[in-house]
Amino acid sequence: MSRVLHSPFAIRHSRIAVRALAFAAALAASTGAASAQSTYGAPPADLAARLDALVRAYPDFIARHEGGYVVLRDGTKFAISDGRTDKSFDELLEKPDIDDMFYAAYPDGAKPQAPAKNFDPGRARFEPLFIAMYGDCFKGEVTKRLRAVEWLPAHHGGKVMITTANGVDRALEAVSRELDKLPDELIRFLKPNAGTYNCRAIAGSTARSMHAYGASIDINVAYSAYWRWGGHPEAPVWTNRIPFEIVEIFRRHGFIWGGYWYHYDTMHFEYRPELLTDSAGAKAD
Repeated sequence: MSRVLHSPFAIRHSRIAVRALAFAAALAASTGAASAQSTYGAPPADLAARLDALVRAYPDFIARHEGGYVVLRDGTKFAISDGRTDKSFDELLEKPDIDDMFYAAYPDGAKPQAPAKNFDPGRARFEPLFIAMYGDCFKGEVTKRLRAVEWLPAHHGGKVMITTANGVDRALEAVSRELDKLPDELIRFLKPNAGTYNCRAIAGSTARSMHAYGASIDINVAYSAYWRWGGHPEAPVWTNRIPFEIVEIFRRHGFIWGGYWYHYDTMHFEYRPELLTDSAGAKAD
């Protein structure tokens, strides 16, 4: 494909425009589905492209996808679909297959706003794949891969434990370096952090948290909002105080943000480059 843009400035702004258009389409689709959708599990129309992004995002572990399977480098095969298209939303989150992870398009680079009902891109995680990559914390496999990373060293933020699998530790170091350069008035949102590794399930769920893999971080809880705290657990009222500058720095290095979720968790960032528009770029920064 020929390229007509040559300057880094033009290329960057072209990518921003593409992300904005993609988000607008995803938001329109999710908003339209929110009032009518009662079952989940059907694969997205662009599943092949999503699976390509999954392979690119985790090259140390995933070799390819073919014939209805994701194939790991050690030969392990995971079925992409369990054949179910009639899942409730709770079933989608508790027992997703691989294509369920892409049921909602992540609003990559978009300004935060109230999401459509059950629009939680990234909350569906196919657990066997993540255990294969990061280990099973209940068997002591995750702690062997953890490394202490300096958190905001210029602001004496201490250290956090993060996995070395998939280069998550290096990605978080890059995030920390950029965050350290923000104006002082933004550091209060980041320090003290609320933790990284924690071998646990998600609150109110049997599914494992990304903290159980050592692949996520929560920032300062004092400025954060969480849907279970809002007093309306059956119909969360979205709220957020985390500055967009912080969200964007995490995104550039492969982390998604829980503030884009209908079941919002604005302190939460997890390493999920397969959900970002340019997963290869996210890893390369």
